[in-house]
Amino acid sequence: MAVLLTDAAARHVADMLHKRGQGLGLRLGTRKSGCTGFAYVVDYADTLGPDDQVFESHGVKVVVDQASLEQIDGLEVDFVRTSLLNQGFEFRNPKVKATCGCGESFSV
Repeated sequence: MAVLLTDAAARHVADMLHKRGQGLGLRLGTRKSGCTGFAYVVDYADTLGPDDQVFESHGVKVVVDQASLEQIDGLEVDFVRTSLLNQGFEFRNPKVKATCGCGESFSV
């Protein structure tokens, strides 16, 4: 089981944690949403819960709750900049079977 960050994503998360001045790492999860089933949830990880799994990529911790791990095991998270004003995380999930037309939700 693993959830990985690319070098670009790890640098972005490390920069954001540094600017924020606190945090253990990046928290990734899923929630039921949209027409396809699930949506990604991204936040700072300030604490660890009893069911959290911790992965590390390029020196940055990624925290995933056990319930979400089933949908995102094998996920690679990248940070992409398509223009000066357009940037964000890109999710490459080998478990995804379908996505909705707007790209907000997915099914496994």
